[in-house]
Amino acid sequence: MKKVLLVISMLLIASITAFFGFSNERNNQPQTFYQVYLDGELIGNIDSQKALEKYINNTQSYIKEKYNVDEVYAPKGLEIKKIVSFKENIMNVEDIYQIIQEKRPFTIKGYEITVFSEESKQAIYVIDERIYRTALEDSIKTFVGTEAYNAYINNTQTPIEDVGTYINNVYIENQMTIKETNIPVDETIYANSEDLTKYLLFGTTEQQKIYNVKLGDTLEQVAFNHEINVEELLISNPQFKNANALLYPGLQITIGILNPQIKITVEQEVVEDVVDKYKTIEEIDETLNIGVTKVKRDGEDGLIRVNQYVKITNGTTVYVNPRSKVQLKPTVNKIVIKGGKVVHGVGSGSWVWPTESGWRITSNYGYRINPITGMRELHGALDIAGTGYGSEIYAANSGVVETRRKDKDAGNYIIINHNNGYWTQYNHMSRFHEDVTVGAYVEKGQVIGYVGMTGQATGPHLHFAVWYGGKPFTWSSQRVNPWNLYR
Repeated sequence: MKKVLLVISMLLIASITAFFGFSNERNNQPQTFYQVYLDGELIGNIDSQKALEKYINNTQSYIKEKYNVDEVYAPKGLEIKKIVSFKENIMNVEDIYQIIQEKRPFTIKGYEITVFSEESKQAIYVIDERIYRTALEDSIKTFVGTEAYNAYINNTQTPIEDVGTYINNVYIENQMTIKETNIPVDETIYANSEDLTKYLLFGTTEQQKIYNVKLGDTLEQVAFNHEINVEELLISNPQFKNANALLYPGLQITIGILNPQIKITVEQEVVEDVVDKYKTIEEIDETLNIGVTKVKRDGEDGLIRVNQYVKITNGTTVYVNPRSKVQLKPTVNKIVIKGGKVVHGVGSGSWVWPTESGWRITSNYGYRINPITGMRELHGALDIAGTGYGSEIYAANSGVVETRRKDKDAGNYIIINHNNGYWTQYNHMSRFHEDVTVGAYVEKGQVIGYVGMTGQATGPHLHFAVWYGGKPFTWSSQRVNPWNLYR
């Protein structure tokens, strides 16, 4: 009996040992699981990669609705490694998801556009590449004009016969790259071309300021009061065809402050008939009393046809090169006889235009984005181009040369004191006239220098500024719109 019990005990012990030995051997076998890393740091182990990806996609319904996408993906920097080893500390996907959500934003499929400028670059994100293409085209149409751009693209432009404009080239100056990528949802992602176009033009998608027109307002005055130029105002308000549009009280105007994120350039040939304003020539008759004035001959404006190459970037003319100039009607200068003796050094009477005929205003007096610095500023002068490099510059009135200097920004420039409260300034000269020195008296209409592009200039032109009440840049002086001298 004892032997039977001993045998049974030994068999039982052997069975238990065999059972536990087999079980331990099975548990110690290597198994397949997944290690989850974020930015190189292990955050946990899971049984299924697909289960985590499915959980992320199913949980982020808000993102899918916001961007109208079907899939939401793991964040950038998330790496899942398949491991065959002994399982330790397996976590459920919900817990891993919570850790990931707290550390990094999830991603969606889209496109990253990198825009390079001279000193920096920026990334722009879109859901669909077509959004980017459409926004670029709409931005170009804003500066070039829809009708003109379509004619250029479709090769349906009408050749210039007498006068008109012909676009030779339209392009974006920035280097740009595009690639498909996963975009973190905390980035600004454009889901439609309208918002992206607004950003490319204004640097923001925020609603622009609305102004209610008051009695007596003009587009020019409204623009100046809001520190923008008329061209910007017209871009934000396409219902106005030109700067002379009539305004009425209560009309709402959008004050769009341009801050273009890309440089859109159009090169065109322009042929136009330009009025050549007559000059008033004064003759002194010592037999007449001072203050007596007689008209010897009435003036009559002439007409010239000018052909110019014009380069415009983001709506601002940056370069003008004259190609030809033909006189259609001669100009007859007005002759006025004045009594008395002219006191040298004092400007009087009418002002003469400071350049040759065929000119074009590339930048008016008012606020603008400086084409050199890219900063918004008051441009307190007229930029007069189109007469050609080396063409003559004239003293706008009689006076004394107070400054003749070279400056890194203004280039070669002259300041004339007209001794009647006014000073005039002439920048960017290619060179000075040899007879014009500091302290010299110059007559109205006398050649004082020649058009150039010294200093900070995108092309040959004259920067013509007027000051009143004191020497330029002093506390008592104030800028004057040069047009006021000729109106």
